[in-house]
Amino acid sequence: MSLRRARIAFSDSAAKQLENITSEAEIHALDRALVVISVDPEAGEPIPGDTAGPQLRQYTDELEAVRVLYFVTALRTVVVVAYIEV
Repeated sequence: MSLRRARIAFSDSAAKQLENITSEAEIHALDRALVVISVDPEAGEPIPGDTAGPQLRQYTDELEAVRVLYFVTALRTVVVVAYIEV
């Protein structure tokens, strides 16, 4: 059985944050984090909060100094990135 990667989508605010990232090192670090999340959407830690909507998760890579807040769609095919910190 082959596992498919989840597709990455960005909220409007995350897309604006992405536009402001110009450093090659930051882009590379973010790319690595997004690959990890697309391969394993459960890689991040759940953020406690309201259980009415999708579970917000946080993936942090201390080595690359990247933090991504995201949620996974019900069918686990799309990861929606809500916030990026590089």
